[in-house]
Amino acid sequence: MYQLLGWLAKMLLTKLGNFSITHKHVLPENQGYILTCSHKGWVDVVALSVALWPIPIHFMAKKELFQRKWIRKFLFALNAFPVNRENPSPKTIKLPVKLLKEGKIVGIFPSGTRTEEDLPFKRGAVTIANLANVPIVPAAYKGPKNLKELWKRKKIKIIFGEPIYFHKKMTKEELIEKTNELSLRIQQLEKI
Repeated sequence: MYQLLGWLAKMLLTKLGNFSITHKHVLPENQGYILTCSHKGWVDVVALSVALWPIPIHFMAKKELFQRKWIRKFLFALNAFPVNRENPSPKTIKLPVKLLKEGKIVGIFPSGTRTEEDLPFKRGAVTIANLANVPIVPAAYKGPKNLKELWKRKKIKIIFGEPIYFHKKMTKEELIEKTNELSLRIQQLEKI
């Protein structure tokens, strides 16, 4: 289902918007990594998926989205997995670390929610990357936030940044520093 919907989404975004991908060459090859991005609306999730298609992204999504059975099945078919943002458990970290060690790509929105504001990033992405010993790729999304804006053919742009690598297990203070660095890098990409 991921491949079929990815192909359809690519056709749709290409037809409706001036869809561009910048700096795709910086993406790590032959290894797992975390893809992080600003999160303004649901279209950014689709655009990120299309930017990497046919390679699947396993998105971390709020558990509330998985409450209805048919939506839960649909999200699982799209490789999404639930996370309790209010009360994260060890399982919250276990599954993405396992996926990353299998060489998969995990998508995390470090703000923890869709927002127009610059909220402080949560440490989850950096903590998981450090535990799995994989890089984080910062990305920025520019474009429509909803269906109405998408139909107006607003330009869509994904900008990838240089990966952030981890060379040692970090202390809590170092994780906070790396989280701040990630936030700054995404803000800089948004200005391109």
